[in-house]
Order: sequence, then C-alpha cells, then structure tokens
Amino acid sequence: MAGPEAAGTRADRFLADAIGSLSRSRVKALIAAGAATRDGKPLRDAAEAVRAGSTYALAIPPATDALPLPQDIPLTILFEDRDLIVLDKPAGLVVHPAPGNQDGTLVNALLAHAGEELEGIGGEKRPGIVHRLDKDTSGVMVVAKTERALRTLSETFANRDLDREYLALAWGVPQPPAAEIEGDIGRHPTDRKRMAVVTRNGKHALTRYATERAWGAACALLRCRLATGRTHQIRVHLAERGHPLVGDPVYLRRTPAAARLLAEPARGALLAFPRQALHAASLGFRHPVTGEALQFGVPPPADFAALLGILTKDGGA
Repeated sequence: MAGPEAAGTRADRFLADAIGSLSRSRVKALIAAGAATRDGKPLRDAAEAVRAGSTYALAIPPATDALPLPQDIPLTILFEDRDLIVLDKPAGLVVHPAPGNQDGTLVNALLAHAGEELEGIGGEKRPGIVHRLDKDTSGVMVVAKTERALRTLSETFANRDLDREYLALAWGVPQPPAAEIEGDIGRHPTDRKRMAVVTRNGKHALTRYATERAWGAACALLRCRLATGRTHQIRVHLAERGHPLVGDPVYLRRTPAAARLLAEPARGALLAFPRQALHAASLGFRHPVTGEALQFGVPPPADFAALLGILTKDGGA
C-alpha cells in the first residue's frame, strides 16, 4: 500500500523502489506488458502519479533462459557470492557475443558456471556485464549476478567510485615519467574501427600514468589509472603521445623507431608480441549490497610476464 509520502511519485519509480531488485526500465516494461495493478485493476501508465492509500502489485514473471548458450570454458574466479563474480579474464577471451564472436565468450562461460544461480536481468537469466575489457586485454573484471548488483555497480563505475589500475608496456619512455593525459576520445574520422583523440563529438577522457620501469629509451612499463572509462582509452592516449602499446594491432601502425634501441632477443620478442601488452592489474570497489570494501589484484599472465623477463635479461642496446 502506498503511503502519503509516495503520493505523486511515478508509478514505475515507486514500484522499482519498493521492490528494490528491479530497475525502473524493467518495471516500466512490465507495466506496459500488463503485469501491474492498482487496487486490483490493471495499471497501464508507468508515469501515472501514485495515489496514497492505494495498493499496487506487480507480477514478476520467471526469468527466461538467456539466448547465448552455456559453454564449459575454464574461468579463474577470484571471488563469488550470490550477487557478483570477480574473475581474472585471460587475453583472447571476448566478453560478450557479437557478430564474428557468437560463442566462446565470457558470457557463455559464465552461463555454464553460474547459470542456475542467476536471478534474471531484464527478465533473462544472464550475467550482468558491468564493464568490459578488450578481447586481448587480460585482468580483473567484476560481473553482476543480480539486477540490483548490476544497477549499483554500474553507478559505481559511472561515478568512478572505485580503484582500478592497469599495467601497460609502451614503446618509448613518456616524459615526464608521471603525468596526466587528457583529450576527448571519439571515433576516428576516417577509420571507424579505431578510436582517436578528437576535437569534435568526442567524450572527455583523462588517463593518469606513472613509469614503473624503463629500459633505456626503448620502452617502459607504466601503471595507468583511469579517471574516465572510454573505449580503448589507455591505448588511444598513449598512442597519441607517441608511445603506442607493444603489440597493439590497432594503434601501432608501423615498426617504432624505439625498437632500434633494444638488443636481440628482446627486440624480436617485443615486435612479435601478438596482442596489446595491457593488463588490468587491480580493481577495488564496495560490494553493491553489503557495502564491504573489496580489493583484488592479479599478476600479468604468462606471455606478458615472459616479455618482461626477456627485457630484464636482454633489454640493453
């Protein structure tokens, strides 16, 4: 029953707040589908003002099976409870099915791992992808198992109320060794598959970096933190500064001059590295339900670690 404090509130907002586990857009869709009543009579208008003293009800249908099929793909789980999963995503794993990658994705793997525990997001039994890592970027990711967790975590990421750090191996050594890179990011004006720093129609982007280690002037291992979360942000910002990531298939357009400063076999190993050398090393955030502070960190995967090992041993010119 609606109390006097709810009078005048939109019906969909009132029901979403009262239920707590559904987004307003989901409630709005259910109202449009005829699943809501006011005092036992159909409620059709999601924007209708709530009437104090009236009884509102919403019939929530059971979640349907997700369209992607579960696939038994091994996952490295760092933490899991009824609300979320934190995992170490390997390089080479696409996060979500898309044209050209209809299966074999992280979503397929999560459906096999936790499909029976998923309460339903948007009426479908599926994991809630809070944020994404590029296919060939490795590291820590968090995925929601409930609509409530997805909504809260999405707000956390949108507000940047979290601690996230990447390791990036870049050609050359940025100067100064620690600084900020700021520049709006949008679609490249002539190559729509790439992003770029643009002067029009871009979104504000800010990357903070600090040099962890440098090998002469040839390359540097950077720790990067994002003040914003744009597509390919670290890759674009560093490439714009003349320091593209080692192995980047999109933003490393030619053999960098800095490669001449490396001795073999380090030079050959870096030039042959088959993916961008970028790793989501740590992620900290508050649990979307309990509010507990959570912090997770993972070392670079074997291929990245091997590259650093070669540099340490044979990186001199």
